[in-house]
Amino acid sequence: MVDAAGEIAASLPPDDLDGLDPAWSRLVRVPSTDGVGRTWHLLDNQVADPTVTLLCVHGNPSWSYLYRDLVRRAPDGVRVIAVDQLEMGFSERSGTVRRLATRIDDLTQLTDELALTGPVVSVGHDWGGAISLGWALRHVDRLAGVVLMNTAVHQPEGSPAPGLIRIARSKPVLRNLTVRTPGFVTGALGLSYPPIPKAVQRGFYAPYRSADRRAAIAEFVGDIPLEPDHPSAGPLDAIADGLDVLADVPVLLVWGAQDRVFSDLYLHDLERRMPHADVHRYPKASHFVSEDADAFGPILEWVDTLDDRRQQPASPSDRPTRLLDVPAWSGNTVAIAGADGAPDLTFADYAARVDAAAAWLIAEGVCPGDRVALMIPPGANLAVALYAAWRIGAVIVLVDSGLGPRGMNAAMRVADPAHLLGIRRAVVAARALRWPGRRLSVDDMNEAVDRLVETEHDLPPLPTADDPAAVVFTSGATGPSKGVLYGHRQLEAQRDALRRLYDITDDDRLAAAFAPFALYGPALGIASIVPDMDVAAPGTLTATALGDAAVSVDATIVFASPAALVNVVATADELTDAHRAMFAQVRLVLSAGAPVRASLLRQVAALFPNAAIRTPYGMTECLPVADISLTDLDALDAAGQLGDGVCVGRPVAGVDVAIRPLDELGGPDGDLVTTPGVTGEVVVRAAHMRVGYDRLWYTEHRASNPEGWHATGDVGHLDDSGRLWVGGRIGHVIATGRGAVTPVRLEQQIETLGDVRAAAVVGVGPKGVQQLVAIVETDTKRPRLADVELVDAVRSVAGDDIAAVLEVGAIPVDRRHNSKIDRSRLGKWAERVLAGGRIGTP
Repeated sequence: MVDAAGEIAASLPPDDLDGLDPAWSRLVRVPSTDGVGRTWHLLDNQVADPTVTLLCVHGNPSWSYLYRDLVRRAPDGVRVIAVDQLEMGFSERSGTVRRLATRIDDLTQLTDELALTGPVVSVGHDWGGAISLGWALRHVDRLAGVVLMNTAVHQPEGSPAPGLIRIARSKPVLRNLTVRTPGFVTGALGLSYPPIPKAVQRGFYAPYRSADRRAAIAEFVGDIPLEPDHPSAGPLDAIADGLDVLADVPVLLVWGAQDRVFSDLYLHDLERRMPHADVHRYPKASHFVSEDADAFGPILEWVDTLDDRRQQPASPSDRPTRLLDVPAWSGNTVAIAGADGAPDLTFADYAARVDAAAAWLIAEGVCPGDRVALMIPPGANLAVALYAAWRIGAVIVLVDSGLGPRGMNAAMRVADPAHLLGIRRAVVAARALRWPGRRLSVDDMNEAVDRLVETEHDLPPLPTADDPAAVVFTSGATGPSKGVLYGHRQLEAQRDALRRLYDITDDDRLAAAFAPFALYGPALGIASIVPDMDVAAPGTLTATALGDAAVSVDATIVFASPAALVNVVATADELTDAHRAMFAQVRLVLSAGAPVRASLLRQVAALFPNAAIRTPYGMTECLPVADISLTDLDALDAAGQLGDGVCVGRPVAGVDVAIRPLDELGGPDGDLVTTPGVTGEVVVRAAHMRVGYDRLWYTEHRASNPEGWHATGDVGHLDDSGRLWVGGRIGHVIATGRGAVTPVRLEQQIETLGDVRAAAVVGVGPKGVQQLVAIVETDTKRPRLADVELVDAVRSVAGDDIAAVLEVGAIPVDRRHNSKIDRSRLGKWAERVLAGGRIGTP
């Protein structure tokens, strides 16, 4: 009921709202508020003597319903209180305008009335983030942690306020959008994609069905201090300026990156104010991040780690990095051979250019700790820029062009570099796509280096071993590309592991058709060259280009991805006698980045008759993990032991490998084991393993169980001799009625058929009763259901459990290596086709 003063009494929500248990709702009267007392509605699981309480504050135009799943999922001992702010949700309408400072007072009076016991974690979303922070700064003594979701405390200088807010706040629009109609609620819910289900939308609309209940929606919008003299500007500035008080308080920032109101701009502002914060960013989620993604699961797991965070952290080392302490850098041997007619650089010249480039970066405003994205093709310019950035303590960001335009765009936005150093085309693209970072031209760098190379430079001390060094993005072949964080210590350890594993000496010379490996040439103190090729498309490497590169550097080591070697073999007829003579001098050929067939390695061995042919196994997060030679593969073949997945060899020195067994639905579960024959997720530990993931706290947390290990996402087993066999990815395990099935073993069997170039096995149907479907690559002109003869042939080698066989002209693979099969995409396609859908290209 509305009285003459415009007041509406607090009430309980309807009993039939989706996901909301009426038992959680309660009304709490706070006698001190406004001097007359006000009544709040809140959700409360009312745990007695909680170990921790989550105090959750919504923003505009939502209510405590936003936190319904957090209340439902709270574990034993965790109390969750989600409030409806006064004038909002089902709390009392007082008929007064409540600004930021008043709302912080309101919340403080409520928690005093509730007489909370034990530690508290504040949780805030939207404008509730600022209010919860205001409360947190008053209660630091009992604060166990702070969680923020898509909010802001400051408008970063040089950036306009969000357009949607400016429009909504304009006088002609404000009350029409927020009070007279439910347009603001509709617009907020409409930010999500895919759309929020109708039943859930009904829950968000529930307290705002009439205009007299929506007045505070307009007041919230009007309370956003876009002007310096706004009544809430001072209180908000005080909150922003006071966040350093939380330096010893754990903070988690959970962010929907597609938010058109609180974009990454505000995330990065909060990160700068609270640099110790953990961050988990959902690239496809929007403003209501907890509706668009499973945000509450990670929040609860983060809360569960708070006791561990109170332990004293280890002291970082002050030892200078050894990545730039390379004796060869004072010599006059070739460091980087020029491809396509470019001049060679000796190590002495290279070291001088690195120092000159470092001085130029400092003059351009690059500071230690700054992130610098390098958008430069492999070669001398990239090697100079990379080590120059490391020389001054900057953190390099490597975004592989093999990710494609969309993948590169996403990677740049999550990495948020302060500077971008690139070729002219990259600088133009960065401007057009509005990539973050001040743009620097490699042409300007070269001009400055030519001018400064003969002068002395006052450079800062070397970064330490524990300083951050790099953000390197995964290929995105088995999920969204992730930024992997490395420190100088881990990169040193990786260089040293490669040197030991392959007996690399100062006499070696490297031809690397895989850009990341080529960048280790200077750190190893050996000459290196990248062949003339499109590094974003490994299949463009020809035998002639590889031969020219090997000749120019007198190579002893060749490194190339499987897709690159496929084309080298295919174009081998173009090799000259000089090329073949050079290949005969190569002592070691390495191939990595994707599973490598023994048949391909045998073809490569014919081109490099005196080389050891070896394939290291690993991933962006840890390389190398294991290693196997063609000689070992041939021995396994002769013994009839191939065919149970891809044997990647024994773990290299300094690497521990264990298996987390699979449950009945194909997921990893249980303690780590090293028991031969047990299939499960491959988990590794090494000194050269990644530090973590960039702005993916939850991903890092789940991949670091137990602490100090890395869950690879690959599925495999160890054999009686300690060799590791890989059977695919965890996400590609097929949960049939007879148990979990890994795809690679079946694929290898199918690929023995003469007309099959490649195969993929996927599961169709619900987990636990999935059916096996084989997709085979043949010379078919269009995708189709296989004929009876091919189906019978596939079943004859892979078993009668194969429910269906589909033919395609090309199986989709990743962009970077052109080798990793996209089984997830194929599985969705096969399910659609077998359900009667159109047979289009997968």
